[in-house]
Amino acid sequence: MILDLIGAVLIGLGIFLVLLAGIGLLRFPDVFIRSSATTKAAGLGIALVLAGTACAIGTGEAAVKMGIAIVLQFIGAPVSGHVIARAAYRAGTPLWDRTTVDDLQGFVERPHELEAR
Repeated sequence: MILDLIGAVLIGLGIFLVLLAGIGLLRFPDVFIRSSATTKAAGLGIALVLAGTACAIGTGEAAVKMGIAIVLQFIGAPVSGHVIARAAYRAGTPLWDRTTVDDLQGFVERPHELEAR
């Protein structure tokens, strides 16, 4: 009974975070900010849904499987977000006009920088 309640709360929080990630994907101005929002919010949201599912099922086997899936989620989501953003940067995707810091400038060549040579 208590595990079902905890599971429902965790699943609800996870769904809320995934919803926030979807809103961020639609509302944020460029691919880099969108990637950051979806990676963080969706990664944690999916982990909460998996943890809630483990609580709702309530078996040791489910807890181990969901724990492995959560670990893989925490490893895979940031790496995929980083790879997508880096590929967009290398492809010359423009930064948002209010972006003030470009940490990769001078370290990674972009197509318009290669054409200027």
